Amino acid sequence: MILGHHYQMDEVIKWADANGDSFGLSRQAQSRPEADLIVFCGVHFMAESADILTEDHQRVILPDMSAGCSMADMADIDQVESAWDDLARVTDIERVMPITYMNSTAAIKAFVGRHGGAVCTSSNARAVLEWALVATDGDRPRADKVLFFPDQHLGRNTGLAMGFDPAEMSIWDPSLANGGLSERSIKESTFLLWKGHCSVHMRFTPDQIAAFRAANPEGVVVVHPECSNDVVAAADASGSTDFIIRYLEGTKPGDAIAVGTEIHLVKRLADRYPDRTIVCLDDEVCPGVAMSRIDAARLWWVREEGVAGRGRNQITVDPDTASQARIALDRMLAMT
Repeated sequence: MILGHHYQMDEVIKWADANGDSFGLSRQAQSRPEADLIVFCGVHFMAESADILTEDHQRVILPDMSAGCSMADMADIDQVESAWDDLARVTDIERVMPITYMNSTAAIKAFVGRHGGAVCTSSNARAVLEWALVATDGDRPRADKVLFFPDQHLGRNTGLAMGFDPAEMSIWDPSLANGGLSERSIKESTFLLWKGHCSVHMRFTPDQIAAFRAANPEGVVVVHPECSNDVVAAADASGSTDFIIRYLEGTKPGDAIAVGTEIHLVKRLADRYPDRTIVCLDDEVCPGVAMSRIDAARLWWVREEGVAGRGRNQITVDPDTASQARIALDRMLAMT
């Protein structure tokens, strides 16, 4: 089974049995236990998630082992464990909930699983944060605060949409003692947002939105929630890659739409709807470098090697890490 993430090049996507976002593709692999070989055209953390969710007899293959995610690399397990120790010295650690974005390593997901937290995606982040922070039936919320990593912007945008105040949010800088925060700030914050980001989505700006609106007075703008809050606030809509695809499906011929996300997806949508003007919000944006490492040649090389039984580039998560990470993933699934 060949899986292609939305951000892959067309030469890869055309061979995919399924395409989608990272978690959706892992679920696709999980639903196909008869597929002994899963070729995941994405990045390392995605292939790890697929290995965690699939059966033992299934082999998950990554066409290029250097295909990683800079955002996922912004929170390593040593930094997160150190942050947890710092928090435990300042506040009641039992009332802190770790929440990790899907764009994180298996080791990070396992840490979250061990400490009572959950994984989230860009499409269900609100549901997961409400599970952690919002009281139900008059009961006390599960947590007083969340440590959200590795993307600060998804955490901030989701928290603001839930009605939390910016004053309740602080940036945790893992390079500094106590995240660079005073004890008072730690105790008074509801959101401790890891200092991480997506390099592609940080290229989009309110000025780009203003320029598009000036050229297209009737046009609309849709962006990914990994963008900064000033961009999300200026856009007409914000959501996951699947949300963006559905949003474009709801437009009509003649519409002008600017999209703030990875260029390969934007170009694919423009090709799908030639009767609309669909452009990337930043006309000079580069594709995600790690995502673009996989090409048709690498895809077919690992496929042929795998069918021959040589299993190149297999991604394997050790059983203990997989078990703990599965707990965090299952918590998310139970609430969404």
